[in-house]
Amino acid sequence: MRAIAYDQHGEAGQVLRLSEQPAPAAPAAGQVRVRVLSRPIHPGDLAGVESLPGGPRQRFATPRISGVEGMGVIETVGEGVQDLRPGQRVAFFPVPAAWSELVTAPTDLVVPVPQGLSDETAALMLVNPLTLLTSLRAVEDAQHCQAGPVVQTAAGSSVGKLVSAAALKHGIPLVNLVRSATGAQTLRQRFPGLPTISTADADWRTQVQDATGGRGAQVVLDAVGGSLTGELAWLLADGGTLITYGQLGSGSTPLESLALAPRTLTVRGVSIGQWMARTPEERAEDVAFAARLAATAPELFEVAARYDLADFAKAVDRVRRPGKSGTVLLTSPAS
Repeated sequence: MRAIAYDQHGEAGQVLRLSEQPAPAAPAAGQVRVRVLSRPIHPGDLAGVESLPGGPRQRFATPRISGVEGMGVIETVGEGVQDLRPGQRVAFFPVPAAWSELVTAPTDLVVPVPQGLSDETAALMLVNPLTLLTSLRAVEDAQHCQAGPVVQTAAGSSVGKLVSAAALKHGIPLVNLVRSATGAQTLRQRFPGLPTISTADADWRTQVQDATGGRGAQVVLDAVGGSLTGELAWLLADGGTLITYGQLGSGSTPLESLALAPRTLTVRGVSIGQWMARTPEERAEDVAFAARLAATAPELFEVAARYDLADFAKAVDRVRRPGKSGTVLLTSPAS
């Protein structure tokens, strides 16, 4: 089967390669084998290839295959599987090696695709909504039952748009940050009820202060990090919390420069990887939410472009391109 593999950490465009890999084992009891049709490229996928900032870059004796989310059609089922059947469209997460043409997965990580949902939307219906829920829980915890202004970075991203939609629905006083004036204008048209500010403006910090009523933000939800972290910390009111869930930016910020102690600030990291620590019942409720959201608001699951597995280099380049709106998908034929 075709797969996108790598045998060392490094720049994704340089170390990833299309290769022929052995098909996964036949499904054991409680498993299914899925022929994958579409899978997204998430920032976390590329971070896994490139290693965390400052972390060691390793070589691997056995090639690794990227990706944890996707959708496809069940080919075979293992013993005891009753609720899933061959030929059924399903989405899956977190299942390693999604950037291949076949995966074998336990049934509790496989979700039937709602009728009428496109393959493209199905490929995106788990990670981003689950990241939304993880982030909103962290925001709620940081607010200590006293709702205050929330600022989010990367507001034009796929997750950022989900956060904006949730803010409007639940009355969260959200201020959106984007990188460009064009991006700000586009997002204002999409979510006219929310202040949207471009960090390209010389006075963007003053605009944020005004948008938060002069109080500063109670919470900053940040997917950028890097050199922007220090500026985001100064947007917080004393006692506020910086929640980081991504590393889209470059550069770094020394921890001691954030004045954490005198301003009683909290810095907290959250990750979609934490989601598996929830109970099976809680995960089932979250997955049901994700499926409902995909079925009722597919416009929130925007696709920027789609590329065959063989064109993965072009796909990675598109992910890196500024101004991208939506998620890039890697596709493969049904047979």
